[in-house]
Amino acid sequence: MCIILGVVLLAAGCIAVRNAAGSKSAAQSVHMLDFNRDLERNSPDDNYRTTYEIFVYSFCDSNGDGIGDLNGIRSKLDYIQDLGFDAVWLTPVHPSSTYHKYDIDDYYAVDPAFGTMEDYEALLEECHARGIRVYMDLVLNHTSEDHEWFKAASDYLHELPSDWEPDPSYCKYFDYYNFTREPSDGFTNLQDTGWYYESGFWSEMPELDLSSDFVRDEIRYIMDYWLSKGVDGFRLDAVTSYYKNDTAANAEFLRFLAETARSIDPDCYIVGEAWTDRDTIAALYTGGIDSLFDFPFAGPDGIIARTLKGGSAASDFVNEMIWSEETFGNADPDHINAPFYTNHDMDRSAGYYPDDNGQTTKMAYAMDLLMTGNAFAYYGEEIGMTGAGKDENRRAPMYWGDDDPSMCAGPPDMDEVSMKFPCLADQLNDEMSLHRWFKEVIRVRNAFPVIARGLTENAGSLSDSDVAAFYRRSGEYSDALIVMNLRGQTVEKEIGQAAEGYELAAVLNTSEERIEYKGGELVLPGYSIAVFTAEQ
Repeated sequence: MCIILGVVLLAAGCIAVRNAAGSKSAAQSVHMLDFNRDLERNSPDDNYRTTYEIFVYSFCDSNGDGIGDLNGIRSKLDYIQDLGFDAVWLTPVHPSSTYHKYDIDDYYAVDPAFGTMEDYEALLEECHARGIRVYMDLVLNHTSEDHEWFKAASDYLHELPSDWEPDPSYCKYFDYYNFTREPSDGFTNLQDTGWYYESGFWSEMPELDLSSDFVRDEIRYIMDYWLSKGVDGFRLDAVTSYYKNDTAANAEFLRFLAETARSIDPDCYIVGEAWTDRDTIAALYTGGIDSLFDFPFAGPDGIIARTLKGGSAASDFVNEMIWSEETFGNADPDHINAPFYTNHDMDRSAGYYPDDNGQTTKMAYAMDLLMTGNAFAYYGEEIGMTGAGKDENRRAPMYWGDDDPSMCAGPPDMDEVSMKFPCLADQLNDEMSLHRWFKEVIRVRNAFPVIARGLTENAGSLSDSDVAAFYRRSGEYSDALIVMNLRGQTVEKEIGQAAEGYELAAVLNTSEERIEYKGGELVLPGYSIAVFTAEQ
């Protein structure tokens, strides 16, 4: 058993992971598993996928050094595929002195702690053999101060007489960064010189001059290098910070990235991180990249959590989905939304609802995964991992099992993290677990292509303060009607007219109460979902 009464020490000294004593996963009806047993995967091979985010350092250790690695990921591909994911996003794998690797020393190499280039290529090959696409984290805002580009520029400025002007034709690397002789906020002094370099994120992360032709040429080489190896796309870090407070310039740079990538590989998929409001996200979609993360729905104060906490009506959730689709669609009719609920920069979602026995946590991820687009999920959310506060805690080791040798030690300086729900090993043997629920929701998503690829339409009066009801329509795939009870009490709905021409095709329920549909009357237990599809 993996439910721990005390503290289990891991490889990194005082770093520990523990589970609350006596904690159990929320009950879930086996009726759901029986009702959905004949569902078959029906997912076209396009960019509307279900993507698993892996924080490489903390996911799976294959060699016993306490650090996650590429071969560890390979060893868990059966697990990822069994959950239903058909794409993975790997956080940066490049050499760096930090555990998170967002300050890159070399864009053309793999950090030795994670493995070799041959390991990366083997991972790509095996993922592709399984129909799993691989997205690389592409960090372009800044490099590490240990990057050869910055060291060359630094050496040049140290040698440059104070009364001389720099000449990029002599040292092009001066032009790679934003140097100035004037001190100001967001700039760091280059030691022993009168020069300052832009470093808005951290003094050890000098920011690149993304308008430099030299830098843009380097980006072309970087993209070509990895796409030629078989990478399927890129996740772009912090796209609102390419040019601070200049959305138009950021959109222009995204256009350069999109056109560059597609000139190398027309099928390259690009998703951007824009931690901002919906209107700014829409403006960035004019840059022509495929997707941008739909941040308004995510996090402890986002639309999903706010709805489940009772701060918004269930009907508002439907309206917010429609608003996103319309706003983004007006900016780029070919966009693919990228819904997500948590990531490596956010507190884990199981901590959003302190008194929850698992039902609310389950519903939150169902709301996310049943949105349109390419849906993203952060590793460990499928078993209800916890972790809050500083970034290290949010990136705790994947909780495979207390005695599992693939457990990582976790990031340096991580606090002791108390887990609310059992480890994966225990959840695999529990048909009522969070893990089984997660798998079943993805199974429903993959069975009906309209869920990811259609447009949302309000189901009128069926939606109210407790129930979110909406159609998902497409001219190519059979339409669906989805009815969600987002509260803990059973509701009864007369839906005969709204469901005319539809049949009950799948159910998702978080208790042992059954979802019933007869004579147009739908009975939805607390925190449950009914999926109807147009009759063939």
